[in-house]
Amino acid sequence: RSEPIDGVGLQIILLNSIKHVHCHRRTVSSIGDRKTNLTPNLCAHLAGRSYKELYQMSVKDPDTFWGLIAKERLTWSKPFDQVSDCDITSGKISWFLGGQLNVSVNCLDVHVAKHPDRVALIWERDEPATEIKVTYRELLEITCRLANTLKRHGINKGDRVAIYMSVSPIAVAAMLACARIGAVHTVVFAGFSSEALAGRILDAQCKAVITCNQGVRGGRLIDLKPTVDTAVKNCPSVQHVFVAQRTTNPTPMGKVDILLEESAECPPEPMESEDMLFMLYTSGSTGQPKGIVHTQAGYLLYSALTHQYVFDYQPGDVFGCVADIGWVTGHSYVVYGPLCNGATTVLFESTPVYPDPGRYWETVQRLGINQFYGAPTAIRLLLKYDKSWVKKYDRSSLKTLGSVGEPINHEAWEWFYNVVGDGQCPLVDTWWQTETGGVCIAPRPAEEGAEIVPAMAMRPFFGIKPVLMEEKVIHLWNDVSGALCIAQPWPGMARTIFGDHKRFVDAYFKPYPGHYFTGDGAYRSKEGYYQITGRMDDVINISGHRLGTAEIEDALDEHPAVPETAVIGVSHDVKGEVPFAFVVLKEDPSLNQASVVKELRDMVATKIAKYAVPDHFLIVKRLPKTRSGKIMRRILRKVAMEQTEDLGDVSTLDDPSVVTEVIEAYAQSKSVTSKKK
Repeated sequence: RSEPIDGVGLQIILLNSIKHVHCHRRTVSSIGDRKTNLTPNLCAHLAGRSYKELYQMSVKDPDTFWGLIAKERLTWSKPFDQVSDCDITSGKISWFLGGQLNVSVNCLDVHVAKHPDRVALIWERDEPATEIKVTYRELLEITCRLANTLKRHGINKGDRVAIYMSVSPIAVAAMLACARIGAVHTVVFAGFSSEALAGRILDAQCKAVITCNQGVRGGRLIDLKPTVDTAVKNCPSVQHVFVAQRTTNPTPMGKVDILLEESAECPPEPMESEDMLFMLYTSGSTGQPKGIVHTQAGYLLYSALTHQYVFDYQPGDVFGCVADIGWVTGHSYVVYGPLCNGATTVLFESTPVYPDPGRYWETVQRLGINQFYGAPTAIRLLLKYDKSWVKKYDRSSLKTLGSVGEPINHEAWEWFYNVVGDGQCPLVDTWWQTETGGVCIAPRPAEEGAEIVPAMAMRPFFGIKPVLMEEKVIHLWNDVSGALCIAQPWPGMARTIFGDHKRFVDAYFKPYPGHYFTGDGAYRSKEGYYQITGRMDDVINISGHRLGTAEIEDALDEHPAVPETAVIGVSHDVKGEVPFAFVVLKEDPSLNQASVVKELRDMVATKIAKYAVPDHFLIVKRLPKTRSGKIMRRILRKVAMEQTEDLGDVSTLDDPSVVTEVIEAYAQSKSVTSKKK
């Protein structure tokens, strides 16, 4: 192992020197009544067919459907000779076999050849009205310089690289630079703690980390490099830490500080279709995060197609997805999907309420955003403010609104549609996951004039064949609920869990053999539309971000005074769900409960992230368990939601009197809280 290089200066001055290029802005006059153009023209061979015809072909003859599209829409260095080789029972998923391509070429070079001065990225920095615009030519140059820097320091094809950065062009270039040289990136959300970062670096055996000195968000500076420094102390695989300067504040650096002086040309590495492109860690129902693996061609094609057809992206549009690149939404709909389509995509660094609750809509007006894609959490937060924060800004450029991360409730849907969109923009409530690679169910695409039902995902995308199941039996009729599964593979789906294919098969293909199990429940209406009803496992959705309750429990259980905990999710007006922790303490009269709870909060923030800290802690003597020792979370959820009048069957409990104890502890805690108020 060589000594770590603590800093490669990817100077932010490079970004500041980039000239401002005016973006084309669609106005209300250029988009008419803002109805979407929904005639799919996926490729020349499929032109003129209706949505219904195309969908039927995509599920009945997927090889022909995807093969025709992939040949025309992706640039290959070597054509594929087999469209697919899949066995969904064993979790074997392969698409476009024999083909070679490079993702960065498809996202950059092909567009530079046609329109080099088109704006690729608009970096909406935390400071309002200080946006920086980066053309495709400039982004290619930054990417190549960074790729050459990585290569010069021994990063090669197949090596894993962690990216721990806030939203910025350098972060996008880091992803594309890895793709260009064949390295595998794993972006870690810059809000995760050093322990959480270290865990992901260790699991992926990352050879390098790319970070910034600081992040800027909501007017606050967030130290990133010190977090990385702490993490890599326990990560022997890390040989280099590359550091970009987001701010001018000094950063402690090591002995070697290498300036960005590499060539602006970097030949792309030919990659097999099924080579790894990136890993992204997501929570499951166990405490160990899963490194979800996505590969090259299938993921890129699927993210590009869904970006175009779900949101009705047209050439010249400004696409505004306000997700962080640390989540899969940022991968698919900030970076890879839009750039593959030659779009102008917005990088949003700030928060919905900085410097005021009008930030999103002022940005829409100033940048001329045509599609706005955000999370229900942010919408629920903003609808609590007066409508004037929306109405004072011109939103006439908007033609499509989108919702992502969790099911959107009716109140938020109506506000988003009527207040933000003036009742004129289609609102697409999209359902998908880290594992699916892109949108799987959404109101669009559809036949011309097809209805959109509020707060419903509605229609499957091309190639997606959803089924609802109960006890391994498929529900063939409508007006029914069940476990949401997908009956056949599609190009964008994940290929494995890094280092643990058995876990991949057990989690997604074993529960309902012959099907991909999403972990979600759904309802299919009388009309055949799909509505997502929520998770069916011990995973909660906090502000659109999935988190396994076991992860939080593992952190809490490390406290020496805590022998046992149980964490459940409860509903929250803004965040959707929040963790509620039931904590058993050791019988020690010297323990101060308030001090222990504070320590527990700090432990979760340190080991995972601040957003994972439970909103509620309840100290109890015992937890309700079955005779086999399984915690009855159903009962705890009823207590937390104050629905104790209907606890259901408690006959399987080892000691039913525990339930009374927990209910009394909850009532006492609530009484104390109300007195403090």
